[in-house]
Amino acid sequence: MSGPGGSVATGGASREGWEQAAKPSGSAPIRLADFEALALAKLPPGWGAYYSGAANDEVTLADNIAAFGRRRFLPRIGVNVEGRDPSVEVLGRRWPSPFMVAPMALHRLADPDGELAVARACAARGLVFSLSTVGTASIEDVAATGAASWFQLYLLKDQGRSRELLARAEAAGHEAIILTMDAPILGRRERDIRTGFSLPPGVSYANIRRGAIKRDDTYGDDEFKPENTWGDLAWVTQTTRLPVVVKGVLRADDAVRALDLGAAAVDVSNHGGRQLDQSIASIDALPAVADAVAGRAPILLDSGIRRGTDVLTALALGARAVMVGRPVLWSLAWGGEAGVGLAFDLLAAEVNLALGIAGLRTPAEASRDLLVSVTG
Repeated sequence: MSGPGGSVATGGASREGWEQAAKPSGSAPIRLADFEALALAKLPPGWGAYYSGAANDEVTLADNIAAFGRRRFLPRIGVNVEGRDPSVEVLGRRWPSPFMVAPMALHRLADPDGELAVARACAARGLVFSLSTVGTASIEDVAATGAASWFQLYLLKDQGRSRELLARAEAAGHEAIILTMDAPILGRRERDIRTGFSLPPGVSYANIRRGAIKRDDTYGDDEFKPENTWGDLAWVTQTTRLPVVVKGVLRADDAVRALDLGAAAVDVSNHGGRQLDQSIASIDALPAVADAVAGRAPILLDSGIRRGTDVLTALALGARAVMVGRPVLWSLAWGGEAGVGLAFDLLAAEVNLALGIAGLRTPAEASRDLLVSVTG
C-alpha cells in the first residue's frame, strides 16, 4: 500500500520534523485521531469495523477516551525545561518516549506488510513493538526487522503449543512476554456480527494453526484455553526466562497477586472495550492499581490513548508508559510504514511538548498533583 506523498523523518521528534511531517498535503493527519476517518475511507467496511469496534453497546470504548477529558492539568511554572528528556526505562530498556505499540491482531488487513511495516517503523525510532498470538507475521520475521519486541500470548488448550510459542519468542530474541488474561473467550462484538467478518483470502494467522475465525473461544484450529487462572500465570513465569507482563488488569488486588506470582509488570487495560462492556475505563482504574503496586514493578496502561496529553495523564496517575493500539492500525491503513512513522512522530512530539508546557523535565517528574478532576 503506497504511503502519502512526501517522506517521514526517522529521527527524533523535533518540532521542525513534526511541522514538516504535516506538510505533504492538505489532508495529511496532524493528530492521531485524524487517521481513523482516513483509514476507514480506504478499508472495506467489515475490516474497518473489526478494527474500530468493541463489545456490545461500546460504552467502554467511548468511556476510555472520555475519561481522559474528566481531568485537567495544573502546570508548574518557573521550571527550566530546556533539554528535557522524555525517555523512560522499562524492563531494562531505555525507550525514547513513554509509549510502545500494543499487541493487536491482523495487521495485514490494513497493509500487505502488516506487522512488519509497524515493526520497521519502531526499529527506526527505537520504539518497542508487540506481536499478538493472532498476528499475521511470524515471531521470527518480526524479530528480523531489528525492532525491540515483546510477544503477546493467548494461552492455548494444548499446553505444549503454548510452550512452543514461548520457546520461539525466546529464541528469536523477543524481550518480554505479554500474558493477556482478560480474554479466555471473546466479547460479543456486534459490528463484526453485522458485517459477517471473516478472514479474507491471503490473510492468516502466522503463529497458530490456520482456520476461519469464529466468534466463540477459538481462533482457527488452535483453541484458546477457556479459562485463565493464577496457576496459568505461575506456569508461564516458570516456563520462560523472559519477564512476563500481565495484561488486562483493572483491579488493585489482581495487580498485587500478579506480581506475587512472578509477573515483572502489569498492564492496566480493558482490552480497548472489546471484552466486558461497561468495564471501568483503564485510566480510571489506574490510580488504585498504582497505589497497590506501590513502586514494586512498572505499570503500563492501554485503551484510549489519542494524545500526548493522554500519555502525560497516565504518567501522572502512576504509569511508567503506555501502549498505543488502534491509531497504529489506522495509520498503517492510511500510509503503510510511512504512515505509522508519522503517527509515532506526532505522538512523540506531543508528549515532549506536553512535558515542557506542564513544567516537567522528565516523565518521572509527573505526579498526581499535576491533575485535578472535573465533572459535568
